[in-house]
Amino acid sequence: MKAFLNKGENNMGENNMKDRFSIKIMLLIFTMSLLLAACGDELSESDEAASDDDIAEAENGSDENELFDYEDFPQTVSNTGDPTGEGTLEVGYSSSTPFEGTLNYNFYSGTPDMTMLGFFDEAVLTSDENSQFTNEGAIHFDMNEENNTVTFTVAEDVYWHDGEPLTIQDYVASYEVIGHPDYDGVRGTTDGFTLIEGYDEYKAGDTDEISGIEVIDDETAVFTYKALAPSLTSGGFWFYAFPEHHYEGVDVEDMASAPQTRENPIGIGPYKVDSIVSGESISLTKFEDYWRGEPQLDGMEVSVIPPSSIANAVESGEIDVAASFPSTQFPDVHDMEGVEWLMQLQNSYGYIGFKLGEWDEENEKVDYKPDEMKMGDINLRRAMWHAIELDAMGENFFNGLAWKAKSVMSPVHSAFHKDDLDVPEYDPEEANRILDEAGYEDVDDDGFRETPDGEPLEISYLAMSGGDVAEPFANYLMQSWRAVGLHVRLVNNRLIEFNSFYDMVENDDPDIDIYEASWNVGTDVNPEQFYGADAPFNYTRYETEESTELLTKGNSKEALDIDNRIEIYNEWQELMIEEIPVIPTLNFSYVTPVSEDVMNWSEEIGFNEETHLYRVGFSE
Repeated sequence: MKAFLNKGENNMGENNMKDRFSIKIMLLIFTMSLLLAACGDELSESDEAASDDDIAEAENGSDENELFDYEDFPQTVSNTGDPTGEGTLEVGYSSSTPFEGTLNYNFYSGTPDMTMLGFFDEAVLTSDENSQFTNEGAIHFDMNEENNTVTFTVAEDVYWHDGEPLTIQDYVASYEVIGHPDYDGVRGTTDGFTLIEGYDEYKAGDTDEISGIEVIDDETAVFTYKALAPSLTSGGFWFYAFPEHHYEGVDVEDMASAPQTRENPIGIGPYKVDSIVSGESISLTKFEDYWRGEPQLDGMEVSVIPPSSIANAVESGEIDVAASFPSTQFPDVHDMEGVEWLMQLQNSYGYIGFKLGEWDEENEKVDYKPDEMKMGDINLRRAMWHAIELDAMGENFFNGLAWKAKSVMSPVHSAFHKDDLDVPEYDPEEANRILDEAGYEDVDDDGFRETPDGEPLEISYLAMSGGDVAEPFANYLMQSWRAVGLHVRLVNNRLIEFNSFYDMVENDDPDIDIYEASWNVGTDVNPEQFYGADAPFNYTRYETEESTELLTKGNSKEALDIDNRIEIYNEWQELMIEEIPVIPTLNFSYVTPVSEDVMNWSEEIGFNEETHLYRVGFSE
């Protein structure tokens, strides 16, 4: 959903964990920049040879390269039924980064913290497989389109871990904390907040309350919006309640670092925090008053384990479940005994972005100016797409657990993802033809094409450091473009560290012509956050009248009809393939190894009460 952005590390080979316990957490992690290993401005003879081998291997495959398809694997363990109700589940979270310990959904900023939160707190709103809110959570909603209001109602017998009942004020408090002038977190800038009447005035400090929120009684509140947008029901409402009583006497600016957040956090999930070893582990015990029913374990122990050790921890029985298991390790351990492998779509897609303008800081909007940018010629962009074999890259470098993306809309949003788009296929001859006809010729016989004006054409490629398949992947991409006469070099002749990478992209560093990254999407299908005219995260700086019109329609009142919204976004996806501001590269799946003794564990998208965390347990 478009609630906030959470920058994480480049974790090629380390899957981001889906928030399987809070149903669809509002997460936009835009990292996972796939790739490139350090290459010099010119490839050395040895590098050249390695690149040729990489291309041959990627195109032809290898007898030793066993391929897998995530659709051949289950999303829920076969061991289902009634657990013993006893035992402690050992969960290993595969991460090279310790969790920071900001354990409240209003304040956390990193994937490890989000993962830990999912084990003891949960969303009060639930979503279905199409990312549409349902009324199966701890809070229900009723929308009145005539009055632009939504009534939220708390279900009966929902309790915080300290025994206090969940009230509607706890839900309202989330909005009041996130919207408070002293709040310095990253949330609160999306439709679910800004469309509430009086929210902007409250955030600016002009008023002491949000005028558009009326608390009727302990169970009910009415929110009045300036307009009802489709994004509200697909992730726009805030997912989480805030235990206001738990933070009594704590100022908003101190809440993120308070003991209530870092030492003794509480939630409404089936397990409650017993103890925390900072950055390393969380011990949880059964919360017997959990509103859906008694949990089927005595407790859980969740530990951070380095990716290099996670497979051994599974095989030895040290852990029962491995969350965020590195998918690149799967081919080597897929026949491990005593383990069932689950697979699911990652909520991400890789892409190559073309710099087509700059950010207008004064007017806070995109300044799209393709005529002034090196990559402004659509023929050049289309040729670069034809030059790379994405299917082979997914097969060779990811054993089929990544595959060619055909849209800038994630297949996680299955109702909206258009999978029959006519995208450029791998065809080096067609790439050469397009470049020739567009006037990109090698006029000085140095092996590289010049611009149609006869000027040297050097394309600067920004890539982030990290990832265990970076080097061969990099060699393949670089040589594929060189094979059609395009001189592509890495910015600064090396991979760029995460923070510096995004500083350069966000500040439109003039040395960047193209960059490689990925978007992790949340529940809200609305792509305006990445491609809108006034979206700072529209890093390509692409914007046209037609694109803006379609994006506006896609989040308008007429799009409350889901069929209309699908039609609008299908048209927008076709436009993106025609104009190519980005090349979608790969979609990804993730794998989760689960001990055969564990019952009812599931990676299913959407709420399923029978496979929810409180039903997880051990067999006899």
